[in-house]
Amino acid sequence: MNIRFFNARILTMVDGEDIFEGELWVKGNKIAYIGEAKETKESWDKEIDCQKNLLMPGFKNVHTHSGMTAFRSLADDLNLQDWLNNMIFPREAVMTGEDVYWLTKLAILEYLTTGVTLIADMYLTPETILEACDEMGMRCEMVSGLNKFGPTVEVMEHRYNDLNGKSPLVGFKMGVHAEYTCDKSLLKEVSELIHHYKAPLYVHMSETKTEVDECRIRYSMSPVAFFDSLGLWDFGGCIYHGVWCDDHDMEILKKRGVSVVSNPGSNTKLASGIAPISKYLEKGILVSLGTDGPSSNNCLDMFREMFLVTGLAKLKEMDPKAVAADEVLKMACVNGALSLDHKDCSDLSVGKFADIIMIDLKQPNMQPILNIPKNIVYSGSKSNIKMTMIDGKILYMNGQFLEADADIIYEKCAEITERLKDI
Repeated sequence: MNIRFFNARILTMVDGEDIFEGELWVKGNKIAYIGEAKETKESWDKEIDCQKNLLMPGFKNVHTHSGMTAFRSLADDLNLQDWLNNMIFPREAVMTGEDVYWLTKLAILEYLTTGVTLIADMYLTPETILEACDEMGMRCEMVSGLNKFGPTVEVMEHRYNDLNGKSPLVGFKMGVHAEYTCDKSLLKEVSELIHHYKAPLYVHMSETKTEVDECRIRYSMSPVAFFDSLGLWDFGGCIYHGVWCDDHDMEILKKRGVSVVSNPGSNTKLASGIAPISKYLEKGILVSLGTDGPSSNNCLDMFREMFLVTGLAKLKEMDPKAVAADEVLKMACVNGALSLDHKDCSDLSVGKFADIIMIDLKQPNMQPILNIPKNIVYSGSKSNIKMTMIDGKILYMNGQFLEADADIIYEKCAEITERLKDI
């Protein structure tokens, strides 16, 4: 479909480009023009008057567990280990691939309402996650959650080869759940595999002080250093959380090109701590944002993550200048794409995928329009998402899901949750 957006404010998120008024053309699934308004003899399937609302790149939720929508508000007010071992793992043990399929669809509805156009999803059945994302039009990088309980390194390799390329929207990354759920022999096997494919690795890491302390007892080094000793960072990768990394860890992350995905909402709710975001930025480490899953968070709202990542950094440093709004927007839009090797949707540029959101500026929380990026980060909310487009297709607009029957998804997920809640 060819779509012309006109009478728009546009924030490209390209370095050095300010917000300007103009128009943007989408042809198929790519951006074909972006700039000042101009005469055209093009034939359009749709022309949309933006009424001076803002077009910008979609947000990237770079760490989530979509299928955990079943456990929203079921396992709250617990520490991480109690939450995982007593509430989550027993229920996940009886979940089916079909369960994950429907629960992922429910999460996608929420992502669309908060302007998310790319997710990195680590959960149980990548095959059905792929099916759900492909049907719903969500761009996704699935991440393996391999651990000592399953599956196997051979299964991860099969998925890496089989699932990549099955959908133009969905890919598969190699990963492990965490240091504390993988023994050393398993991690050595994973290291051999990533060296064979020269692939980056994705993992939960340094989320809690207990996790780091116990790793030091086992291996006399931090989780970051332990993984480095096994060559697991030789091709880069990404750590989720990174709350308890020290200066030596940061030197390793910088040297190896490993990025950090901060999850301030989840880390706050689980009382895991406040990540040293300012230090990461000072050292030139790429930082992006994720919500974590809808059980530990409990919502999948990137506006809340943006406010928390800057607000908590200011408290940690006792410095109101820490992690400014422009940097936060970069984390939410550009850095998330780069951490997943998705330069193809990192900003609004000609030739890149048309993954675009429209921010409604005609709401009280966006007025007066003195500084739009600061309004988005400090006063914005998901109610300001007027449109979410992925791959050139408008999936959500003016409060309506255009390509999905939300009522059917709600009904199916309610049935699943009823079955799982009393386990």
